[in-house]
Amino acid sequence: MFCKSTLVTVALALMAAASPVAQPETGIRVPLEKRSTLTKADGTFDHAKAVKHSVKTQNKYRQNLINLERNRGLPAGAEIRPLATVPDTLEKRQKEALTDEEDDLEWAGTISIGTPAQSFVIDFDTGSADLWVPSSSCTSSNCSGKHKYKASSSSTSVKKSGTFSIEYGDGSTCSGPIYTDVVSVAGVSVTGQYFSAVTTLSSDFAGDPADGILGMAYPAISNLGEPPYFNTAYSQSKVTGDLFGFKLASSGSELYLGGTDTSLYSGSIEYHSIDTSTGFWQPTGAKALVNGATAVSGFETVIDSGTTIMYGPPSAVQTFYSKVPGSALYDSTNGYYSYPCSSPPTVAFSWGGKSWTVSSANFNLGQTSSGSSQCVGALAGQDLGLGSNVWLLGDSFMKNVYTVFSFAQNAVGFATLV
Repeated sequence: MFCKSTLVTVALALMAAASPVAQPETGIRVPLEKRSTLTKADGTFDHAKAVKHSVKTQNKYRQNLINLERNRGLPAGAEIRPLATVPDTLEKRQKEALTDEEDDLEWAGTISIGTPAQSFVIDFDTGSADLWVPSSSCTSSNCSGKHKYKASSSSTSVKKSGTFSIEYGDGSTCSGPIYTDVVSVAGVSVTGQYFSAVTTLSSDFAGDPADGILGMAYPAISNLGEPPYFNTAYSQSKVTGDLFGFKLASSGSELYLGGTDTSLYSGSIEYHSIDTSTGFWQPTGAKALVNGATAVSGFETVIDSGTTIMYGPPSAVQTFYSKVPGSALYDSTNGYYSYPCSSPPTVAFSWGGKSWTVSSANFNLGQTSSGSSQCVGALAGQDLGLGSNVWLLGDSFMKNVYTVFSFAQNAVGFATLV
């Protein structure tokens, strides 16, 4: 998980069911690059890396819920789970393109902070709501090789009271002082943006090609308790469309600020309203389909660009795989299942409109072992504390669709990639 024209505002009519609405191209393109895979070079499932990623995801949402409880209160069914840890048996370790820095594990682009500008490689994360980068005061090996923010070099830097801090499963923290400064993504510059320049950095980030994270979820889950970058950009009229779109792929990935990039999808966008009490991009009324038949229905889904795979409550995921011929429990502790590589299931999700299919390639995390006929599925059973009726759909889902996040309509939309 861990962890860039003229704009036209378009009003979107939302209904309880799907509401396809045409959307013109109206924004700033931020190229993204993608980063690491959960599949080894020999085609086998990288179990150790997947477990570490699951631990990061659990603790990310643990911190989100801590922030949400402090800022607004927890929604019904949510609970703050104990801190997850990596098992001792595992080794611890405006068109702006996004780079896949680790083969679908993270999606990054370049931003700048300060005057004059200091550049950083950042993960754009719809599953969190804070911006942080390493500080020049961070001298630990975990900050080695990363770009660092030097407050004294920026004429627009203002130090604020308080401290930013997040705890991670390796027992370390990501913490530091709070500042405001000019932040620019693909030429969209905002002033007085709150962020942290962290002076301590978890070992989880030591080998991460990105310097930090830029959260794009609702302010309700902000650890800083301040508006995230995109909300600031909209409030300062730096973008006139209160929405942004993502295409995630091995190449040509993009974050589009202030609208959608019509060159990347065909047809209309199917919008679905979200549960705004959670602070997440969480559309309701979802169902999961296996080979065209409904396997599980009536759940909510957090759409998270900062998480690699997909998670559901353990009992619901067990029900899902019971509909997959030849499936078997692979890792009971972490909720991973396998299925016959030669006959992958057709997996899709629907929110009352079109069924959005997860390709066989995106559902396959690799063989259970070299030469095995069983492959590991990109849906795992894991209790993240979000509630017994909430799933988390990460990049394994988002890579199959063009995804739109609309603050204006409190909705997430999907469209067909071209």
